[in-house]
Amino acid sequence: MVDRRLPNLHDLAPLMQFKKPTFDLKAKRLREALTIEDLRRIAKRRTPTAAFDYTDGSAEAEISLRRARQAFRDVQFNPAILHDVATVDTGWDVLGKRVEQPFGIAPTGFTRMMQTEGEKAGAAAAAAAGIPFSLSTMGTASVEDVAEAAPGGRNWFQLYMWKDRDRSMALVDRAAAAGFDTLLVTVDVPVAGARLRDSRNGMTIPPSLTPRTIVDALPRPWWWIDFLTTEPLAFASLDRWSGTVAELLNTMFDPTVTYDDLAWIKSQWPGKLVVKGVQTVEDARRVTDLGVDALILSNHGGRQLDRAPIPFHLLPDVVKEVGADTEVHLDTGIMSGADIVAAVALGARFTLIGRAYLYGLMAGGREGVDRAIEILSVEIARTMRLLGVNSLEELEPRHVTQLERLVPRARS
Repeated sequence: MVDRRLPNLHDLAPLMQFKKPTFDLKAKRLREALTIEDLRRIAKRRTPTAAFDYTDGSAEAEISLRRARQAFRDVQFNPAILHDVATVDTGWDVLGKRVEQPFGIAPTGFTRMMQTEGEKAGAAAAAAAGIPFSLSTMGTASVEDVAEAAPGGRNWFQLYMWKDRDRSMALVDRAAAAGFDTLLVTVDVPVAGARLRDSRNGMTIPPSLTPRTIVDALPRPWWWIDFLTTEPLAFASLDRWSGTVAELLNTMFDPTVTYDDLAWIKSQWPGKLVVKGVQTVEDARRVTDLGVDALILSNHGGRQLDRAPIPFHLLPDVVKEVGADTEVHLDTGIMSGADIVAAVALGARFTLIGRAYLYGLMAGGREGVDRAIEILSVEIARTMRLLGVNSLEELEPRHVTQLERLVPRARS
């Protein structure tokens, strides 16, 4: 038998704590986003299809991107128990200066197309979080604008070597003059990859108003209001362009670039030099022997050669080969702080996020970027605590097991 009685209001009061209503819808939707995937769903609702697909998509059948994300999902963590993890330190030195998190914002092109605050929002959010921001050659904010938006920030500049070498190096000189301390030279784009979503969407720069885009815009009025009432979308460092993205890339990029060009660029740049787009152990050794300060294992987020190597799978072999001589960084496929912790445990000194940052930008501008950084930072600290470590230095390969899904066939 259960004894029943009338409810006592005094007893019920602690159980009936109602949330105060919020009238800031942006703050509400960002607060309710608990993962980067949540931000992605918000971004998809708020961004026209062509702009969202440019961010979200990759090359050809998009196999490389799926494999990269699956590689992180196929991680088994091996935690140690009964360690005092009341405090954890998520920062350390990268390229000679401290970062507060083991990740930074990757260079992304056409960023104001995703959301009008663009690179300025990314740079300011990164500076506030104590992490680096990378500006792309294809950016829609100039090096001077980024420096002004984040005067106390640590800004890096990403270079695509053009056929016009003088124009390329003029951009590099401007970056140095604006206080950018690191140059990322991207080496995996001799020509543009086949980004089929963009082709099917007919995406141009700037976006074209067609009957299809107008219909697509109807449920996303604020994106179009921002687009039509702010400065026209253009490349801050380039002439205006009215064609497709692939046409622009193939017009600009130089397929004749070699290791000699890389050595020449190194001789011209006064700061730290990082090579982005390394995809084999052999190339990792060769760029290291050139004396670069770091290399980034990257297949360009799956946006160039589909079925390219998975950077996370390549990481242990590259660290074994060159980790004692140069810093090894990594991008492609990162969607959580746990992914970043796994990369650090296997030897990465640093990681870069591209899509994860842009999903936040599309979801809520500067505040959305802040939220993306916050989500990843919280996940990193929580994962470290659950693994039983207090600092990044304590993360080791023993903390991670890569479960085998795609095992290379032995060569005959």
